[in-house]
Amino acid sequence: MVAGPSHADPYSAAGVDTAAGDRAVELMKASVRRTHGPEVLGGVGGFAGLFDASALAVYRHPLLATSTDGVGTKVAIAQAIDKHDTIGHDLVGMVVDDIVVVGAKPLFMTDYIACGKVVPERIADIVRGIAEGCALTGTALVGGETAEHPGLLGPDDYDVAGAATGAVEADAVLGADRVVAGDAIIALASSGLHSNGYSLVRHIVANNHIVYGAHAADFGTTWGETLLEPTRLYTTPLLQLIAEHPGAVHSLSHVTGGGIAANLARVLPRGTWVDVDRSTWSPLPVFRVLAGLGGLDLTQTEGTWNLGIGFLAAVDAGRADAVIASIRAAGIEAWQVGVVRDDALPAGDFEQGAKGVDGGAVRLVGAYAESGAN
Repeated sequence: MVAGPSHADPYSAAGVDTAAGDRAVELMKASVRRTHGPEVLGGVGGFAGLFDASALAVYRHPLLATSTDGVGTKVAIAQAIDKHDTIGHDLVGMVVDDIVVVGAKPLFMTDYIACGKVVPERIADIVRGIAEGCALTGTALVGGETAEHPGLLGPDDYDVAGAATGAVEADAVLGADRVVAGDAIIALASSGLHSNGYSLVRHIVANNHIVYGAHAADFGTTWGETLLEPTRLYTTPLLQLIAEHPGAVHSLSHVTGGGIAANLARVLPRGTWVDVDRSTWSPLPVFRVLAGLGGLDLTQTEGTWNLGIGFLAAVDAGRADAVIASIRAAGIEAWQVGVVRDDALPAGDFEQGAKGVDGGAVRLVGAYAESGAN
């Protein structure tokens, strides 16, 4: 007997729900469209996102800047408390805020979500957060992909990644070559952990048998909500700063993996060094509480967490006060933490360049200010 054709969907039998993917796209369409200006062509759902490159005609000599990243194991906390609407802000922060480091204006971004099972509402929450972050940074979300990987990821597991492209005038690129001895190093406050060091966070939480949904007395909310505090987005205030104070900003550093010293060293010229004065700020309570639970001194976490500084800027010393005032006017606390020097490097435990960059040398000195001081 010859079997007739089967009308069952073998892909569904294998665990992939294409209909759920279509529903997720429908749920996210409105939030994605809100990031589109006239430069975006074709709308949502095409094989490729289209961006009108004639927008670059206003540049004399445009350079394209690009970045790609994810948010690491922070997604595990979102999954643990079933809250997915802030992870997108984290993704935009990790991707778009890397572009502004060279002074570039972001143009567009794409995202990628891999999951064990497509739950349309969950995917829509994630993408809505990405779209909100894109809108706050002036970035068009022009496309993305949601991939269902049953058998590889659990039904509630997912990971996110993104890539973005921006543009900057060739003669306006910020970097170590602009930095000179005497420049002031200005810190921009973080909103919390941002998206780095969560493997250590989760290790501490697990060792202390903390449940993410449990109330955290130190923070007045649950542990999960505290640890999901969205990454602060710096692109818009930094681009405004650069425009309002031409030539004042020489280099920028996004404080992500590796901590304060390593990331600052990447944007200083070889032969220069900086002592970052810990006494100029007090790390946020979340860092103090986690370090205490882990039996760690804050200095032991300096290569893992940002400890309250999300960005650093090397700026003309004579214009440092104006830079600080501009950043504060944008709603971000800012203060001076050090000065660039080019005399003989003193003995000490310096970070010398990082990530393959043979840059300057940085160390943190002194003791942190008491909690509540800054």
